[in-house]
Amino acid sequence: MKTDIVIVGSGCSGLYCAYNLPRDKEILIITKDIVEHSDSYLAQGGMCMLTDEEDYDSYFYDTMRAGHFENDTAAVETMIKSSPDIVTDLVEFGADFHREEDGSLSYTREGAHSRNRIIFHEDVTGKEITSHIYERVKQLPNVTIKEHWTMVDILCEDNVCYGVVVKKEDGTLDTITANYTVLASGGIGGIYRYSTNYRHLTGDAIALALKHGIELIKLKDISYIQIHPTTLYSEKHERKFLISESVRGEGAVLLDKKMERFTDELQPRDVVTREIRKQMKKDGTDFVWLSMKPIDREQLESHFPNIVKHCREYGYNVPDDCIPVVPAQHYFMGGIKVNLESKTSMDQLYAVGETACNGVHGKNRLASNSLLESLVFAKRAAIQMGEQYNTTKQKEFENIDITKYQDGDALAKEYKKLVLDEIDRLNNEAQQAV
Repeated sequence: MKTDIVIVGSGCSGLYCAYNLPRDKEILIITKDIVEHSDSYLAQGGMCMLTDEEDYDSYFYDTMRAGHFENDTAAVETMIKSSPDIVTDLVEFGADFHREEDGSLSYTREGAHSRNRIIFHEDVTGKEITSHIYERVKQLPNVTIKEHWTMVDILCEDNVCYGVVVKKEDGTLDTITANYTVLASGGIGGIYRYSTNYRHLTGDAIALALKHGIELIKLKDISYIQIHPTTLYSEKHERKFLISESVRGEGAVLLDKKMERFTDELQPRDVVTREIRKQMKKDGTDFVWLSMKPIDREQLESHFPNIVKHCREYGYNVPDDCIPVVPAQHYFMGGIKVNLESKTSMDQLYAVGETACNGVHGKNRLASNSLLESLVFAKRAAIQMGEQYNTTKQKEFENIDITKYQDGDALAKEYKKLVLDEIDRLNNEAQQAV
């Protein structure tokens, strides 16, 4: 099978990359599940943007501070300064962000932000953004989307990527050769017992980077895994439902078993997570409480209708009732190392979204920077691929043995072990260095 550009993943970064590629190129998007089952659709709180030039320094500092100043400063600058352009695109696509009475965009605030700079659509901002990008991409005659197609390997030789090996929906295996390959396959939450991520997001691209050798496809900071402080506690082993940081940004407070406040809820996520775990250990409980009573009832129901509905379905009549919350794996700051155009260390291979690591987040992501980062660097990747397409190489892989990929369960276990072992190794190194 042959195409000009293959994109692995259908979240906001993969779709937006496809939209910004040249219209005369044949683009194939493959996705492990259905398009709507990407974490981009789950993002609740909103998306940051540079509201005005006066906010640049504070936005830059807030991002750096949240990332423990381990961020790549050029990446941070690029993301922030590109944000107005991205928002212009999204508004043109029809994204319905909340607005003030005068028609201007409304801005909310989340933990570790010194100013209100987050645009939002109720508490389903990711769905609002990604669904509108998806609608635009579906209208493009040069883009084909295949659901339930899983990448099981990449095709590469002499540090050049020539496409992927794929398992199709019917279980058959095939190769897809392409001039460019874009890895947009999301994070690693599916390998954890407790996560806010979809279960099929298991770090496939990271495993393949490890399989083909770090000296070929370089990784960066893959032990940097963000835990979200507040997910709805449940004894069921299911994807954890996120209680957006915006809820705390609007005034919700954390309470211990005595219903007493025990921390500043607007600190960076890793700090709040640490305080919650400390309190759980002190109280001997599996969760702490979150009270939404400080939020005006009308504001709560208009800004967070999905969260309110979900809590009530679980038997918690918010804001009258407090809800039990617990930290869970949420976001992957590390990934395949890329430059500011999202190019990896392997030629003709790009990585965008949560799969990639351009250093913008550092050790800990600032709330609501993920959607923006994904879109900014996906567009930059598309622009560079369009400009440099005529310099690419092609290669056919006719005699490749694809039978080794037939046992999907064994392959999934192998790839999961690769990722977890590498994270453990890096964590052990870090502990020994202290």
